[in-house]
Amino acid sequence: MIRGFAILGLASLAGGAVLAAVYGPRDGLLMAALMLTCGAPAIAGAHLLARRRAAAGSLSRQFAAGTAVTVTLATIAVGAIALAMFISPHDAFLMVVLLGFAGMLTAYSAHVLASGVLRDIEAVRDGLRAVGGGGRGHDVAFTTEARDEVGELAEAVNLMASQLGEREAERDAAEHARRELIAAVSHDLRTPLTSMRLLSDAVEDDLVDPATRSRYLAQMSVHLGSLSALIDDLFEISRLEAGDIQWSMQRVALDELVRETVEAMRPHADHGKVEVRAEVSGLVAPARADPEKLQRVLFNLIQNAIRHTPADGSVTVRAETNGGHVEVEVADTGEGVEDSERALVFEPFFRGGDGKARSGEGAGLGLTICRKIVEAHGGKIWLAESEAGTRVRFSLPVA
Repeated sequence: MIRGFAILGLASLAGGAVLAAVYGPRDGLLMAALMLTCGAPAIAGAHLLARRRAAAGSLSRQFAAGTAVTVTLATIAVGAIALAMFISPHDAFLMVVLLGFAGMLTAYSAHVLASGVLRDIEAVRDGLRAVGGGGRGHDVAFTTEARDEVGELAEAVNLMASQLGEREAERDAAEHARRELIAAVSHDLRTPLTSMRLLSDAVEDDLVDPATRSRYLAQMSVHLGSLSALIDDLFEISRLEAGDIQWSMQRVALDELVRETVEAMRPHADHGKVEVRAEVSGLVAPARADPEKLQRVLFNLIQNAIRHTPADGSVTVRAETNGGHVEVEVADTGEGVEDSERALVFEPFFRGGDGKARSGEGAGLGLTICRKIVEAHGGKIWLAESEAGTRVRFSLPVA
């Protein structure tokens, strides 16, 4: 209220100064006094109404009450002053009528302007109610009639609803993936554990001869190795997803690393009667990577390629420089990947082809680990087009 009276005082002084400059100091002082007398009731009434907003009710009632109080008080004040100034009651009455008419026009104009604002506010209210009821995105999209602060508020509500929809979709997708992961892990843990329990019961109860006991113990050792590898892979994935990475990034000569990895995988390939070879020259630019993790990627890709390549087939590892990146490819002559499965091969526990029934070797985490390691290096991994077999390519920044 103090600020309102201060503004009234400045306006009264300015009006008195203008009139004093034209008609003299006496008329200037009189005008300032009249402006103060007329304005003070209106400002006091407006502030009183603002303090009692809760009792006034809706915004439409607040606008109506505020306009009515301001216009009425101003009209009464000016009318009273006019009666005191004018000798002729006729002229004073005309002044009051004109003031009443001006007040009516003011009230109507305020009502028209307030109606548009109220419609916009109601639109925002309805949108927020729709969001609270579960509406998202286009379900709660609405526009306002103006491009003012209320319009900006409406746009903010639309954006909030859209973002809520996106976050909820991400949350639902994450929850679905979590459930699938738990189901997959439970399956891959249950199968070897069940087998080991049966084998251990047979050995413990002395139901088998020494030769069979030795064979059962060997099978249990295989299952333990499978469980250990699964747990290690899960731990590796969790660390990569959490960003718990402490690697030794350095210049890696890809020609040497590829040949070394291929030679290490040759016994595994010979066991499956699959030819494995490296086609890489010394002109390939060095990559910026952790050599151990990069070799882990190559091991996984080559092992996966050998597993899906029939006898007398081949696996070829290539590397080349492509601008600011080095691209490595592992290509095989196996059955290839169906078009419907290409977007899923890097997902956890996915096994294409006959592996979709979750049988056979491997837990389906190898390509997932490859993707996460490559992406942590700032590269990318993908399936390249191939007329026969499968071509997995990944790129890394040049050192």
